[in-house]
Amino acid sequence: MALAEGTLLAQLLAQGAQEGADLATLRAIAEEGGELAAARALARLGLDDPDAAKDMAELRALLGAWRDAKRSVWKAVVGWVVRIAAALLLTGLAVKFGFWDLVK
Repeated sequence: MALAEGTLLAQLLAQGAQEGADLATLRAIAEEGGELAAARALARLGLDDPDAAKDMAELRALLGAWRDAKRSVWKAVVGWVVRIAAALLLTGLAVKFGFWDLVK
């Protein structure tokens, strides 16, 4: 199919050269060139098959899950740091006010 699109683009370019390129011809050349370039780019990325849309949706879901996991890890780390800091503060206050001797 890319060959047919490339052939159409070549025909439009030839027509533009022969006829002096009116506005409709130039628009058609630009459109066909854009479509051909997009098709080539998708083919180079391996996204020119019918399952490409499903693959991209799965990749987006995987990326979203990865971001959620990172966010959860950071929340857990911050939570543990706050708990440890609070425990150290309470231990320090207990030692300062002599509650340590009551525990012994």
